[in-house]
Amino acid sequence: MVNRKGLSLDFLKPIVELEYQIQQLNKIAVTNKVLINTEVNTFTKRLSDLKKEIFQSLTPLQRLHLVRQVDRPTTLDYIPLIVDNWLELHGDRGGTDDLALVGGIGRLNNTTVICIGHQRGKDTKENVSRNFGMASPGGYRKALRLMKHANRFNFPILTFIDTPGAWAGIEAERLGQGEAIAVNLREMFSFEVPIICTIIGEGGSGGALGIGIGDTVLMLEYAVYTVATPEACAAILWKDSKQSLEAAEALKITSSDLKLLGIIDSIIIEPIGGSQANPLLAAQNLKKHLIAELEQLQQFTGQQRKEQRYQKFRRMGTFYEDLF
Repeated sequence: MVNRKGLSLDFLKPIVELEYQIQQLNKIAVTNKVLINTEVNTFTKRLSDLKKEIFQSLTPLQRLHLVRQVDRPTTLDYIPLIVDNWLELHGDRGGTDDLALVGGIGRLNNTTVICIGHQRGKDTKENVSRNFGMASPGGYRKALRLMKHANRFNFPILTFIDTPGAWAGIEAERLGQGEAIAVNLREMFSFEVPIICTIIGEGGSGGALGIGIGDTVLMLEYAVYTVATPEACAAILWKDSKQSLEAAEALKITSSDLKLLGIIDSIIIEPIGGSQANPLLAAQNLKKHLIAELEQLQQFTGQQRKEQRYQKFRRMGTFYEDLF
């Protein structure tokens, strides 16, 4: 069912209204002790068809709004459902422990792995403490510490991307935000262990790339991945953030567009209604893909993975034009 917190999204209102009608029918049946199975089944079938129709035709901007919903599963929702013996590790060994970027160790299909991901909050208080998933330099340095640990002990690295972007405050700039992300990019190209990156929600700008260099890049069906938010793009190009719909179309931020462009490798199908409709099923689907991709990557040597990773990113942005 659609979480009541999604009521602000206009395109979900028909679904919410139909769900409410089904709830009322069920209440009537219980209260009056009458059987209305036929009516309920009719409405349920209509609800299923309506969800398919709406979610198959979402615009890029609607997808962005969908993944920004607070009931969307986060990194810390997925990890315990994917890995066993999960233990979160803290700190960058430089004096900070950024809550917007989490990481730790666990076992995936009997293989020890390091998991790293952006973490949004579930309510206003938690969002403030986690800075809405926008990591500081300390967060990226914590991620780098854990990735170096993984490379040293030959543990595969799994990253989960879900951020509107890196924190762009004055303090972040003073502490070297650009340098921290740049170092992560350089170092992730040098690691010999398998790296699998998954965009689970909003992949925004350099904040996403800071943990986004991998042998394989996966993307959930309704997730988005962009160089800048549509609002920021519209403000830059047209000095009007209200033109974000046009910007979202032009940016090619959806999973299908990015697969076609070669930016991502695979699209992971989500439950109808998005991962928030059935987090357990979404996690199971993601786990199957991660296990399959990891088994494939482990067939190569570390040096082969490094070269393939380098060539993968070098191919991005390649285009051909006819000369007349």
